[in-house]
Amino acid sequence: MAPTFPIFLEGSASFDAALARITGRGEGDLEAVAPAVREIIAGTRRGGAAAVRGYVEAFERRKVTQLVHDEFDGRGALARLEPSVHRALSLAATRIERYHEHQRAAGFLYEEEGVTLGMRVRPLRRVGVYAPGGKARYPSSVLMAAIPAKVAGVKDLVLATPDPDDHLLAAAHLAGITSILDAGGAQAIAALAYGIEGLPRVDKIVGPGNAYVACAKRLVFGDVDIDGIAGPSEILVLADDHADPALCAADLLSQAEHDEASYPILVTTSQSLAEATAAEASRQLAALGRSAIIEAAIAAHGAIFVVASRARLVELGEAIAAEHVALHVAEPTALLDQLGAVGAALVGAATPVAAGDYLAGPSHVLPTGGAVRFGSPLGVYDFIARSSVIGYSDEALQRHGPDIATLARAEGLTAHARAVELRLSKGVDR
Repeated sequence: MAPTFPIFLEGSASFDAALARITGRGEGDLEAVAPAVREIIAGTRRGGAAAVRGYVEAFERRKVTQLVHDEFDGRGALARLEPSVHRALSLAATRIERYHEHQRAAGFLYEEEGVTLGMRVRPLRRVGVYAPGGKARYPSSVLMAAIPAKVAGVKDLVLATPDPDDHLLAAAHLAGITSILDAGGAQAIAALAYGIEGLPRVDKIVGPGNAYVACAKRLVFGDVDIDGIAGPSEILVLADDHADPALCAADLLSQAEHDEASYPILVTTSQSLAEATAAEASRQLAALGRSAIIEAAIAAHGAIFVVASRARLVELGEAIAAEHVALHVAEPTALLDQLGAVGAALVGAATPVAAGDYLAGPSHVLPTGGAVRFGSPLGVYDFIARSSVIGYSDEALQRHGPDIATLARAEGLTAHARAVELRLSKGVDR
């Protein structure tokens, strides 16, 4: 029998325990795979491309003679797609690029009594985008991860993915990918982070993957930047008694089909809606292609919480801090205004989570595991570096110099103070 969503009524001991379990989720235990991942990273650093080919053969059960492809016929792959898929993928790329154009950041420069101050913004030089090749392939994730980097001005974009098909190649073409690394897993992350023959190291690695990929990203962080440690997909539906249980169930199931470890959660002010949504989910599940994955996700992490008031919807929404939050309530914008920790807000019953996953525009690469408390969706701002600009005239340094030297000596840094005082004593022509 397929599992049904458990329903927890506020005030019960089971409610508190279930909520604590969900709010205590995180990136998961990566320590179990860490020894193997460390060895893969070390082996890749020692052996380069030959080591990566060996790992591909061992873990992906295939042989690859050429790892890096600078020419991958993405335009031809796009043309080979079904016309409807060609149109939808192209439309998604256009909308994602248009949205992220609004995130472009400019530097600034100003002068204040002889002191020139500013901030210079530059794009990263090389970025690696990881796309999984396991249970499913996600050309949408290639668009969502690479297009913000392209808009930021990144010139070299490397897609790491095992044995890409036409859908991924077409997405790579639309997203501005410049080369493809035909490998997956921790070995691909290591190759991106440290470079192999024909592939210089990148400055940043973005994109989701399994536990081995997540662990590898964590271990190479510091040698390169990363977007974060991606955990299982999450959907939090906030609903009142006006909500349609069929739509609530559909949104829950749409995210549960990503992975057996996904978190499909409903918080509602209506017990009758809770029961109807659970029943709808069981009914709809029978017609879905990835029903086994969804059933496992519901059994592991599915939950429906019934609370007493709209204010409690907000409180639990803040506490859970979910990746996706779907607002199936009256006056959804007003409720959103009260919510802080949200990765992507789907405002109103007419907005399916799938719109954000594919076509709306904002990147669907989002913080998980409660990281929306301090994190943000992937964006143009993730692919730039900022530099401070400081310039003093002699007159300005004569004014500020004594205070600078005083602070330096207060910290015991006499060389700092001396570097200032030397200029004060002799003056400097710029």
